[in-house]
Amino acid sequence: MDHLNKPEQEISESNYLNRRDILRGLGYGAAGLTALSVPGFLRGMSGSLLLDDEAVKEAFKPAIGDLHSDLFPAKKSEAYSIVPRTLTEEKVASTYNNFYEFTTVKNRVWQMAKGFKATPWKIDVGGAVEKEFTLDLEDLLKLAPLEERTYRFRCVETWAMQVPWTGYPLSKLIDRCKPLGKAKYIKFISILDKDRLPGQSDPQWPWPYFEALRLDEARHDLAMVCVGIFGHALPMQFGAPWRVIVPWKYGYKSPKSIVRIEFTEEKPSTFWNSAIPNEYGFYSNVDPSKPHPRWSQAMERDIGTGKRRPTLLYNGYAEQVASLYKGDEH
Repeated sequence: MDHLNKPEQEISESNYLNRRDILRGLGYGAAGLTALSVPGFLRGMSGSLLLDDEAVKEAFKPAIGDLHSDLFPAKKSEAYSIVPRTLTEEKVASTYNNFYEFTTVKNRVWQMAKGFKATPWKIDVGGAVEKEFTLDLEDLLKLAPLEERTYRFRCVETWAMQVPWTGYPLSKLIDRCKPLGKAKYIKFISILDKDRLPGQSDPQWPWPYFEALRLDEARHDLAMVCVGIFGHALPMQFGAPWRVIVPWKYGYKSPKSIVRIEFTEEKPSTFWNSAIPNEYGFYSNVDPSKPHPRWSQAMERDIGTGKRRPTLLYNGYAEQVASLYKGDEH
């Protein structure tokens, strides 16, 4: 019972997994926490999740509703762990988000994203591929078996979290796209919808959002197609209905709400590198020895616990990814 006395934001990975398994057994696997109407029961297990706050509960709802809810929660992969770190509580992670398409105010994104319908959804595939084509959401969701991986996540602004993402290796999607041998990069273009995304009316940014990876980076096993979080499909503030997760890079290298994929021979431009090239490079690997021009990257703050700790090279994934780089990439 010691976990009941922990600070509100602290919830262990094991407690989250126990709760998820119990929910599945009770028949709440389809929508996870969003379907549950017994908040006192959950509060007793986790010691912190306050689902009696209906406003916050809204933040957990998937942007695709109950569509394909039978796919969640996915089986947890035992190969990925955040030990000894603390899993960030869903309430915290869901209400502290960067998504400039809505607003630059982190704790308002989830409020503005409520009710955003992310269906239907199409993904155009083009560039250096055998044949250009379009994927729909069902194609994407069922392209490969879903699994849950718990990753560290590090923002360039020095805040960090640890969350369980649901998806599959990005390499599976790349194989489906059938890039030509000359393709060396993959570029992602996000949704453009000024009517529903008020932040895109700000002319200082080159909308829509666009990001890119070297193809060998994108094929690394850690890089994910992500369609869910915390055992259910993505809420809009996380980039529904799908996004990319690249855990050894700063968070902006993991683009959200993607509508187009392009394969290129030459290195493509990226959003932040185009907008502020003296501050943001193409690679943007997490590196405590390379400060941002306006702040140090040597330390990070955990948004769940409030604790500060030293930043790890490649966000702690150096053993897996260091061989991809010479060390001088920016």
